[in-house]
Amino acid sequence: MNLHITIRGALPDDLPELQRVYRQASLSNADDRAALLSRPEFLVFDGSAVVDGRTRVAVFDGRLVGFVSVTDAGSGSWELEDLFVDPQWQRRGIARQLIADLVRTAGTSGIDTLLVTGNPHARAFYLSVGFVEIGEVATALGVGSRYRLNLASAPAPPPP
Repeated sequence: MNLHITIRGALPDDLPELQRVYRQASLSNADDRAALLSRPEFLVFDGSAVVDGRTRVAVFDGRLVGFVSVTDAGSGSWELEDLFVDPQWQRRGIARQLIADLVRTAGTSGIDTLLVTGNPHARAFYLSVGFVEIGEVATALGVGSRYRLNLASAPAPPPP
């Protein structure tokens, strides 16, 4: 079930809700909870991406329900830093809509590749939205998979 959400640039006033969604979504996977709680610094969204204009938020009925942040990875690429959806709103197409918005935004910004490191629980999602697994990488919390989405070959995102 896809909800019709509004996606917009994040504002400094969004920071408390971004931090709430970040923490709750991070802890929503029981397999990751103990490792994250042992490293509380990993549960803090500092908001620098908001200040720099690199965060987009999903809003439904006035409530912030998810967000995505990117950073410049060089050579026409963006690194997907954050993709989080409030656990109460997961599995409703919000993350998929955030990725579609990111693809549109990247295309108008001259970006041709999106990169991301994902945990094993995110694999099916990233593959379902067109990313290709390109390897593994060590992270502070274990091994993560690296994914790439070439925008030239990406499926056209649905219209806004």
